[in-house]
Amino acid sequence: MILFLATLTAFFFGFLVTPIIIFFFRKNNVLDAPGGRKIHKGMTPSMGGISIMLATFIGLATWLSFDQMATTRYFLIAMGIMFTLGLRDDLVELTALQKLIGQCIAAFLVIGMADIRVTSFYGFLGVYEIPLAVSYFLTFFTIIVLTNAFNLIDGLDGLAGTISTITLTFLGWWFITAGMLPYGIIAFTMVGAILSFLLYNWHPAKIFMGDTGSLSIGFVLSVLVILFIDKNGTMLGAEGFKYSAPIASGVALLIVPIYDTARIFTKRVLNGKSPLAPDKSHVHHFLLRMGLGHDQVAYVLGTVKLLFIGLIFLGQSYNDHVMLPIVVLSAVTLGLVLDRYTLIQIIKINKTKPTVLSTRITKKAYKKPALSKEVLDREKLNMN
Repeated sequence: MILFLATLTAFFFGFLVTPIIIFFFRKNNVLDAPGGRKIHKGMTPSMGGISIMLATFIGLATWLSFDQMATTRYFLIAMGIMFTLGLRDDLVELTALQKLIGQCIAAFLVIGMADIRVTSFYGFLGVYEIPLAVSYFLTFFTIIVLTNAFNLIDGLDGLAGTISTITLTFLGWWFITAGMLPYGIIAFTMVGAILSFLLYNWHPAKIFMGDTGSLSIGFVLSVLVILFIDKNGTMLGAEGFKYSAPIASGVALLIVPIYDTARIFTKRVLNGKSPLAPDKSHVHHFLLRMGLGHDQVAYVLGTVKLLFIGLIFLGQSYNDHVMLPIVVLSAVTLGLVLDRYTLIQIIKINKTKPTVLSTRITKKAYKKPALSKEVLDREKLNMN
């Protein structure tokens, strides 16, 4: 019942406050202009992440017990830091170093204080225990990479919201089955907040989540997935729904941002470009060029996410030596097929478009501009 009420509270608060935020930003002309890598049309308010995070915190403050808040306090504080960092970046753009420092502070709270970290390789490659320094470094690296990878997929109306809703719903369910109620409440509360935002972010979007939302949600997803991996790797089968391939399962849960980031980084390096250089080579850009709309792209990538969740259900009893290659090879194969099909569609679309020469104005089609009577009379006077 608490899960339902927390989700409902966040949903209704977000549903009510988002139009107010849209009105405020439009009235004060705080709008995101199209152009460059931004493919939206018209001036649109950003920073919709304000409503997502406010709704999440209101829901958690209402329904988390004091003991549950104490258990998750460092994680909640880290969420607040990421929210503030994203808001500051949307208002006054931060340098890459400043953003990295802020993300490291938030990561330190969940790793050093909440002790949410990768503690082992869980038997993968025969490795179980890893040194504490390696554990800290690996978890830091994973949180930073996954947070920013999710930030990169926030490029279309409804896409980031759809992907995160599916992932958080699965994680919320799993944490409940594993007896980790506070984290289940956090996941479902954020689902309610994101669903209310999607009502205004679905194509054509009335507002974008901005870094305020994408960095915060990406951080929450990365931390909860790490917690999911470590708990799966150390728990007994009787403690909950255990996945025997924790690493592969974690990769599958964030397969869209992981594959997209790995793909564009690889392509940029092979083309001699900086891997950090912004462009329009993301998976969602390719799907758009194929002729799909914003909502269709969100449906396609959301379906891909569901397929990979189904895959880890089917391979629940297999270890990482079996499942990790299956997950990675499935993602690469699907990506290559998608790229190939997209290029074929783009070629077909370009063939149906008229060429530049065919659109030239012919002499018959050309008409001289009509002159007004006043201009004609003035010209007659000059000639006389």
